[in-house]
Amino acid sequence: MATSDQLLVVIDPVARHSDGESVRIAKDVLSARAATKVCLPDGPEEFARALDRRGSRRPVVVGDDRALLRAVTLLHRRRELGTTALSLVPVGAALSLARTLGVPTGAVAAARAVLDGAERRLDLLADDSDGVVLGELRIPSVPSVPPQRDGAHLGEEAASARPWLRVRQSLVRTLARPPRLASPPPDGPSRLRVEVDGVTLVDLDQPVAGVSVTPDSSGAAVVEVRPMSVGAEASPLAARGRTVTVSGADFRYRADAVVSGPVRSRTWTVWEGAWVLTVPASS
Repeated sequence: MATSDQLLVVIDPVARHSDGESVRIAKDVLSARAATKVCLPDGPEEFARALDRRGSRRPVVVGDDRALLRAVTLLHRRRELGTTALSLVPVGAALSLARTLGVPTGAVAAARAVLDGAERRLDLLADDSDGVVLGELRIPSVPSVPPQRDGAHLGEEAASARPWLRVRQSLVRTLARPPRLASPPPDGPSRLRVEVDGVTLVDLDQPVAGVSVTPDSSGAAVVEVRPMSVGAEASPLAARGRTVTVSGADFRYRADAVVSGPVRSRTWTVWEGAWVLTVPASS
């Protein structure tokens, strides 16, 4: 990849307040070999405006899985995703999606991959509310990301010496975090109808312990349903297809790092080769 690229480096507020050293290292590596414009949005609206004003610059997101999802979702809703190559420098606590996608989680290695890596075209799942899934969809939602620690943003001494910093700290956290959702219901049997390409895989008369849907990079999604078992363990039900519809009683679902719902019906469709991510050339 040419080092003469012009880059738009969008640094998620959670990343810069939780691990400023990794952010600094990433900026140094990128700016040493490319023309960079750095944006420091204080919330989702400024994050969106920064992407809208990228011009011909290639966007580089410095942040965790949620920041990547935010960028992909914004570009998807503007129907600009297929023509915009994204790069990611993972910084933060939630990095499982970045690892799954093959992005290095070290600041130096990730920044070098931005400069020297290869563009990989990937599938995603798009739902009927314009949400996206890059890695895995799970029903019911299962918490997998530890909560942010308040002390990660500012040192206690600075906050006590300058009360206004505490106010700014609280404001930044409020802007940076996604809206709080009501606590998901405890895990237990659900009665759901799961249809794959119009064919019913499991119906409402069969309680299920969980459903997972994952795009498999071949233009289809892998669907697995785990029925509730009484006595002997029930074997999972599996299928592959391009369209997956789940309906039934109110349910929440986890799409990568984000919990959504409750909904009574949702349809996900595989968009083949819908987005482009820069990964190490050897991946």
